[in-house]
Amino acid sequence: MRNANSIRRGLSAFCAAMLCTVAAGFPAKAEVQEVRIGRQPGLPFLPLMIMEHDHLVEKHAAAAGMPGLKATYITLAGPSQLNDAMLGGRLDMFGNGMPSLFTLWDRTVGTPREVKGLWSLQSMPLYLVTRNDSVKSIKDFTEKDKIAVPAVKVSVHAMVLQMAAAKEWGQENFAKLDPLTISRTHPDATVALISNSGDVSSHFASSPYYYYELATPGIHKVLTSYEVLGHPHTNGVMIAMTSFVTANPKAVAIVRAAQEEANAFIKANPRAAAEIYLAMNNDKATVDDLTKMVADPEVEYTTVPAGAMDFATFMYRIGAIKHEPKAWTNMFHATAADLPGN
Repeated sequence: MRNANSIRRGLSAFCAAMLCTVAAGFPAKAEVQEVRIGRQPGLPFLPLMIMEHDHLVEKHAAAAGMPGLKATYITLAGPSQLNDAMLGGRLDMFGNGMPSLFTLWDRTVGTPREVKGLWSLQSMPLYLVTRNDSVKSIKDFTEKDKIAVPAVKVSVHAMVLQMAAAKEWGQENFAKLDPLTISRTHPDATVALISNSGDVSSHFASSPYYYYELATPGIHKVLTSYEVLGHPHTNGVMIAMTSFVTANPKAVAIVRAAQEEANAFIKANPRAAAEIYLAMNNDKATVDDLTKMVADPEVEYTTVPAGAMDFATFMYRIGAIKHEPKAWTNMFHATAADLPGN
């Protein structure tokens, strides 16, 4: 538990500063007593799982003088379902990919239903893997190949595939591989790929699914999202409507403080974090295997957004969003203003 005391002191100071900052500009009034938080399956959402397992929102709420505040966590299969749940009033905030955030921001900016990012969930690569021996690069895909992504066109996986196509064949051909993509949840795509059944021959996967797939004979890596962008990037961000953030500044600050504590816990205790993940999911991996995944040096559980402008600029250039982003902060609430994002 090295540095545990310093971590606790830092988190306490962070929470106090956040609460003072957000409270200064708003009149005193009752905030929500429940925060509904959405997530997807998989290790990208491990901080939210730690928050639920250890009741961290409730812990920080009690310390901040809001003992009645509780968090409810809802797991949905993919980006589209999460977007619809928030726009339908069933979620207050949720974790999703950068493209989903920027699509929602573009459609709602300046309206009463405006949507922006809160902060990052982590920086984590995506792996494009295949069981087709003939595919060594994206140039080798043919119309016979089917590439599973969580949601065609709108998921971060689909967007990175478009970025790879633009890099290979020119920006005007960014959609060259889109006809090969099909929407599948990560668990379903992994089962189909490993069992060599169904119409899935390739999968653009998040962690831990690409670990399972690459451990299977006959499946190999084609590329990673870090290779496409040329640097690490955020895989998931927390998202909320401006109306919710404005009405509930203390609750929002409490959730971020809870996630900061979860991030520190994962870094200091990867094995314990892996045990929590296994207790809350149906994965068949061993604790040893999951610990290696959690502690993978390519992965950083952090609230700092990375690569936001790479995604937003690309989406604007291909016409996926109409509003040109001038800075990453345009698409994030003031809750991320203190973070050194890009």
